[in-house]
Amino acid sequence: MIRILLLALAASALCGCAQRSAPREGTVAFGVFGDTPYSEREVQALDGLIDQINARPLAFVVHVGDLGNSARTQGCGDEWLDARQRQFQRIRAPFILLPGDNEWTDCAAHGLDPKARLEQWRRRFCTQPAGLGLERQPGHCENARWQSQGMVFIGLNVPGGSAPELADARMAATLDWLDQGLAIAEAAQAVRVIVFMHADPRFERVGTSDAYARVRAVLRTHAKWFGDRLLLVHGDTHLYRLDEAAPGLRRLEVWGSPIVAWLEVDAARGDLSVSAHW
Repeated sequence: MIRILLLALAASALCGCAQRSAPREGTVAFGVFGDTPYSEREVQALDGLIDQINARPLAFVVHVGDLGNSARTQGCGDEWLDARQRQFQRIRAPFILLPGDNEWTDCAAHGLDPKARLEQWRRRFCTQPAGLGLERQPGHCENARWQSQGMVFIGLNVPGGSAPELADARMAATLDWLDQGLAIAEAAQAVRVIVFMHADPRFERVGTSDAYARVRAVLRTHAKWFGDRLLLVHGDTHLYRLDEAAPGLRRLEVWGSPIVAWLEVDAARGDLSVSAHW
């Protein structure tokens, strides 16, 4: 309980409660959240957040994954996915959902086939948001890419945890998609590159080899080239962070259960502002 109260106090310090003006020219304003809802209370709180989101002039909204816990009655269950699909349809801005571990890799603990669960996720959430010009990776539709105002946005299926699926052919395709997106951004001299995924890739593990080693290596390398134009947005540990995860690499982590919040991001060349709403 003390930890929850401390988190809530930290969230209040970040509150963007005041009404904000429309985005400036050359700026992309978007919403991002993740690791929620994990309970019926959070489902109801999320409805309130969606009302807030719909009141803002956002270019798009991203959920970075874990739209429930990994129980059969939540992330690993069709009924819960169907209910979240209906709930997210209320979001008026173009909406992009990424998979988290609770929707597929962790389902093996319940005797379910993770790849079959990922297919169920794809059937519901590989949508084509109107007006965004979003591209999806053939055969791996959960990986996405889109552009706006000279910025390149890349969405990846990199779930939290360390399941065997993080080293399979699908993960190789995901890393290829990341490489392609960064190459496109370089060729276009993008004013900002923003990568979204669920997992915290554990940048503190310097020199170690694990499921996220190549992800870290790619982002570290490109941070040297892009400088502060490269931003990683992720979930996974349920704690807000806006910091430098690696030299030159800015990192934004969203809040997660038990805190139900969304972050409003205004991104422009050389300028990034973040405000929290709950």
